[in-house]
Amino acid sequence: MNWDAILLFILAASGVVVLILSQLHEVLDRLPALIRAWHEVRRSWHEVRDDQS
Repeated sequence: MNWDAILLFILAASGVVVLILSQLHEVLDRLPALIRAWHEVRRSWHEVRDDQS
């Protein structure tokens, strides 16, 4: 393994890490809104079930 291959591997690995971290950041940014929407769906579902009873 020569230095070119080692540097290429390091660059590729750091690119993968940056991509994973950016995607994780996006998911974590949207998580509170997703949780609020889920609670709203559950609340609406319970209201519909209570109205039908």
